[in-house]
Amino acid sequence: MPAVTMGGVWPPLGIETLDPLGLPLLNTLILLASGVCTVYAHRAIIAGLKVDAMNGILGAIVYGLLFSYCQFVEYSLCNFAINDSAYGSVFFVATGFHGLHVIIGSILLWASYVRLVKDHFSRERHLGFEFAAWY
Repeated sequence: MPAVTMGGVWPPLGIETLDPLGLPLLNTLILLASGVCTVYAHRAIIAGLKVDAMNGILGAIVYGLLFSYCQFVEYSLCNFAINDSAYGSVFFVATGFHGLHVIIGSILLWASYVRLVKDHFSRERHLGFEFAAWY
């Protein structure tokens, strides 16, 4: 149960959260689509289908960038800040670290795309891509 000093409710009184079935749900679906593209790219590399793998990686990157943009929009819609109670701190730190994770993942996928274009990956040798995908 939330502390009495926070009004005994979570989120604390005065904090209006975003509708979880709106932008947060859209961002979840975007991340799932990015994962599907990444798996598709991996399967294409294993099958030796370079163009399909390139399209899959590009799709994953686009979805990652779209997620980052939607998270920026989400932040602009919030009526609270990082210093507004524990809720603001937890929300912005957790979503901020996750957003950073997505940005770094997109960069790693871009590096994998460049390596794929330069024929650094084959059906047998694609561990660099797998590391980016695991991240």
